[in-house]
Amino acid sequence: MLKRTTFLILLATQFGYAQTKSKVLVTDLLRLKQVGGIELSPDGKRAVYTLTTIEPNPDAKPEEYDYHTHIYLTNLKAGDTKALTHGAESARQAVWSPDGQHLAFVRSLKGKSQIFIMPLNGGEAWQLTNGKYSASNPVWSPDGKQIAFSSNVTMAEMMGDSILNPSKGGPAWSLEKPGFANNNFVKADKKTKANPDGSLAEIRAYLQKDVEDKKAKVINRLNFQGEFTTEPDPSFTHLYVISVQEGAKAKALTRGFTSFQAGNWLPDGKGLLAVTDRDSLKHPDREQDNAIVFIAADGSGKRSTVLAEEGKSYGSPELSPDGKQLAFQVSPSQGVNFAQVGLATFTGTGASGMQLVTFDRAASNVTWTSAPASGKGKKASTAYAIYFTASANGGVPLYRLDPATRQVTQLTDFTSGVTAFDVVGDQVVFAKTEVANPSELYAANAQAKGQIKLTNHNDWVAQRQLSLPEKRTYKNSIGQTVDYWIMKPTVVESNKKHPLLLNMHGGPTAMWGPGEASMWHEFQYMASQGYGIVYANPRGSGGYGINFQRANIKDWGTGPAEDVLAAATNAAKEAWVDTSRQVITGGSYAGYLTAWIVGHDNRFKAAFAQRGVYDLTTFMGEANAWRLVPNYFVYPWDADAKVLDANSPYSFVQNIKTPLLIKHGENDLRTGVAQSEMLYKSLKILNRPVEYVRMPGATHELSRTGNVRQRIDRLLRIYEFFERYVGPDAQGVTQK
Repeated sequence: MLKRTTFLILLATQFGYAQTKSKVLVTDLLRLKQVGGIELSPDGKRAVYTLTTIEPNPDAKPEEYDYHTHIYLTNLKAGDTKALTHGAESARQAVWSPDGQHLAFVRSLKGKSQIFIMPLNGGEAWQLTNGKYSASNPVWSPDGKQIAFSSNVTMAEMMGDSILNPSKGGPAWSLEKPGFANNNFVKADKKTKANPDGSLAEIRAYLQKDVEDKKAKVINRLNFQGEFTTEPDPSFTHLYVISVQEGAKAKALTRGFTSFQAGNWLPDGKGLLAVTDRDSLKHPDREQDNAIVFIAADGSGKRSTVLAEEGKSYGSPELSPDGKQLAFQVSPSQGVNFAQVGLATFTGTGASGMQLVTFDRAASNVTWTSAPASGKGKKASTAYAIYFTASANGGVPLYRLDPATRQVTQLTDFTSGVTAFDVVGDQVVFAKTEVANPSELYAANAQAKGQIKLTNHNDWVAQRQLSLPEKRTYKNSIGQTVDYWIMKPTVVESNKKHPLLLNMHGGPTAMWGPGEASMWHEFQYMASQGYGIVYANPRGSGGYGINFQRANIKDWGTGPAEDVLAAATNAAKEAWVDTSRQVITGGSYAGYLTAWIVGHDNRFKAAFAQRGVYDLTTFMGEANAWRLVPNYFVYPWDADAKVLDANSPYSFVQNIKTPLLIKHGENDLRTGVAQSEMLYKSLKILNRPVEYVRMPGATHELSRTGNVRQRIDRLLRIYEFFERYVGPDAQGVTQK
């Protein structure tokens, strides 16, 4: 009998019937590799891309992990790739020279990013920039003789830089220091002796020395919260140009106390297009309008406005290969909006005939190509097409826009996500996320047909059992169709019921679906642990048009909760669901929604609120994302400010009886830790079952790009806390 069984197993294995796949593990996070930074060569026959991996840090004790990003080259044939950079220092932002013989790329050196040049016909990469500021975002000039790049400069550095700030005085806009007119405190005599017992001038010198010695932070600006620490002074991004030869010195193209982003060369090489504040006389924290400007490449500082309008933010300028057409993006500067793609005729230093493209999604990564947009007539060789991606209906498809007709064509599906791409002629190369594989590189034709998988970075996933999402829809109370997906546990055992996890996205304008890269591992891990999962895109989500995105204005709680709970109710009807074992989680805005729901609904056995917002008035003061409050609601001092309390989960804290785990990064200044402290302390006073986890050093981005051990810790805490209440040996008791 034993021999017969062995024979049957071998036979099954030979014909592929044996189940040899294993479950997704929490430590599989360490194996995930992310493709990005795609750049096709000018002839479209090769491409470079970046690969981000997680590697053990051999010098760290206890064990730690580092993110490494390196540049790879592919000849656009399956499996034909090789690493161009190696080592502990990451390399990124690779761009081809116009002749396709060299790459410029960015690598950190002694704590500063610098630009290097790599010859592709052999030879070592050499360092191009060596200035006192970091250098990034290299862009080759059309003739290949120069590279434009950007540098970040602090306020203190600006004050002493005779090139960027020739007068070495303060900005034209007010630094808003009470009691001083015209920023005259900036011009204080630096030779004054610091003396705490001296004159007023000497006392001020003493106080300034305390600031310099990091004994005090003096804050006068509006947006003083960064991502992980407070920032009393703004910093600025300036554009430079440098000749591509060893020993060359960079030349500043921009000056002053304002920032310039997205520098792109004109085809004639005489200048660049960039994005800056519309009104340079306003404090950068207060100016929300952006303008597209022309900047001369000769270093003269000559600048002219290309597109600007009060109340509008223009950005992402991209010129057609012949320099005659300008694609850009524009949106209202305030409120709940997303940018639209626009087209205009470029006149050399200005633009005319502006027209917006009808496309009710948020486009990104707008890219021109010389491939014919349509037809094969005599004009086909001079026609152009524009490619872009957009979150839509649960996926991130690639789209193509015909600038002549302004017609948009969807090229890829809603069940995957294009996370990066480039296009040259009729060759498209892109990175794709899908359930079957979290990130690989593909090549295709101009219509994204005939896709060829070029890489095998995550092929280990083929040896894992995966849960496949099933799409459903729901019609909500205001007539909108809400998409949601149900994932079964990886293994559904007959005659056994499983717990159901309602997992919700943040934003609130984020969007989830099968093409969402950031949730691939979490979804599959929880499914492998025996949990069914339901996730939805409630009203207010991105990816479904502007009306859908605005449907949660002055309604962050009731309406979106209706949508996600309807998805949970329908998912709970599945035969494998144990309706008595439902749990809920979400982060950021979804941390808010988790707390809101458990303050209004008692169906869940346990809840996990991550890095959330719980009191909207407090959120105004302690978070760098504070503009969400006036954009969606009102200011706390407005006449109808009661809407803030009515929409704050904290207003209903006394109703929360569901066991709750609260998590926050200690350096999270996007939502602010006081939010979670208030919620936790109040629930403790009320003697409710609550636990609080603080992540030292963690920011709002912990779950996506944070410390690797903390990312694993977070996932395990979700699982462990839920198991207390819905696991097979659950001992958790809900307090009344």
